[in-house]
Amino acid sequence: MGQQTLIYSFVARGTVILTEYTEFTGNFTSIAGQCLQKLPSSNNKFTYNCDGHTFNYLVENGFTYCVVAVESAGRQIPIAFLERIKEDFSRRYGGGKAATATAKSLNREFKSKLKEHMKYCVEHPEEISKLAKVKAQVSEVKGVMMENIEKVLDRAYAWLGAAACAAFIRHLEVSLNY
Repeated sequence: MGQQTLIYSFVARGTVILTEYTEFTGNFTSIAGQCLQKLPSSNNKFTYNCDGHTFNYLVENGFTYCVVAVESAGRQIPIAFLERIKEDFSRRYGGGKAATATAKSLNREFKSKLKEHMKYCVEHPEEISKLAKVKAQVSEVKGVMMENIEKVLDRAYAWLGAAACAAFIRHLEVSLNY
């Protein structure tokens, strides 16, 4: 994977781009901005294909994280990049400065972080792949555990009745919080 795998990135609040980074020129910046204007505001991931590039978006809690990648990069590296910048950005600005920042006002502070994360994801695709596999396995185990808990609750409800089952659920909630 070459250095041109991930070519442009930004973080936006609503439709206001707070910080962006690229080393390349092209119409991908305007296409990414146009897509941003049309994105649903619901928390989700979106990918659009155009002219051999993918425009990847992660929308969460009013912020949109975007990376434009060459199509040959696939989805794993761009999505891993988006997760990384979301975590970094949220840790740095969560509930604070980003809520009131103006257009591109976070460039000085965060532009270098976008570059750093791009470089890391492009240079360590094997690590990104391994991490994605581990996350998928954890998600699968979590799903199985939730299924099993539901089955136990159904059986407890049938056996003990509603009042005892509610007490059991409260006990479970307390136990899971520790």
